[in-house]
Amino acid sequence: MDFLVVLAAQAGVAAAAMAVTAYAARRAGRYSVVDTTWGLALAAVALTAAVVGGLLDAGAPWRSWLIAGLVTIWGARLSWHMHRRNAGHGEDPRYAAMLEGTTPLQRVLKVWVTQGAAVVLVGLPATAAAVSSGGWGPLVPLGLALWLLGVSFEAIGDAQLARFKADPANRGRIMDRGLWAWTRHPNYFGDACVWWGVWLVSLTTWWSVATIVAPLAMTYFLVFATGARLLEKHMAGRPGWADYAARTSFFVPLPPRRGSRRQLPEDR
Repeated sequence: MDFLVVLAAQAGVAAAAMAVTAYAARRAGRYSVVDTTWGLALAAVALTAAVVGGLLDAGAPWRSWLIAGLVTIWGARLSWHMHRRNAGHGEDPRYAAMLEGTTPLQRVLKVWVTQGAAVVLVGLPATAAAVSSGGWGPLVPLGLALWLLGVSFEAIGDAQLARFKADPANRGRIMDRGLWAWTRHPNYFGDACVWWGVWLVSLTTWWSVATIVAPLAMTYFLVFATGARLLEKHMAGRPGWADYAARTSFFVPLPPRRGSRRQLPEDR
């Protein structure tokens, strides 16, 4: 019962976040505003779980607040990055393609309802932690290490790409340096590591293992639904992309394949 109470509170927070974002998106004239909300909404549901779990006296507060802190640090950084990246730009081509020919109701379902449900789903480790007791086991430091790897990988990759794009000499070229030489999507890989780490920190009981659906869902989103595959459909066929893709790992970082390293047209 405590689990359902926490989950209901999180669902309410997620719904409110999507409602506010829908209003902001309408004023901005672009659905990609939701990318800025994503990290903050997940931070909000993690904090909600910690607060409600504490009020119910249902679990170990230290674990719940640890997860809330991890998610908030990750979410705040990501949202600030997305805000700076998208400010002053039009609609993201991925959203334009996804919503082409849809009715208003279909757009509500595809964007706001889907995103809100995804926030609640991915936030399940925080829900479980809010109602579970248990001490500091070996999975906690392992999860923290994986979270740190993910945040660092994502932040470094974003910083490298930003510096690359800021140099006028790189205009029209694909970023294929640093972490981007090891994986075509270091930011998405970092995100996945963060949520597998959060899940490991949350594990205390046999039933909490079921929340593995959260990192699995996040990985699916990052790879197939709104992340890497969708981005690569947008990039496919552009000059030089096939060459870059042929020598660079798709998702998991691997040493670049042998071959000539050429300057490639079209940035990301």
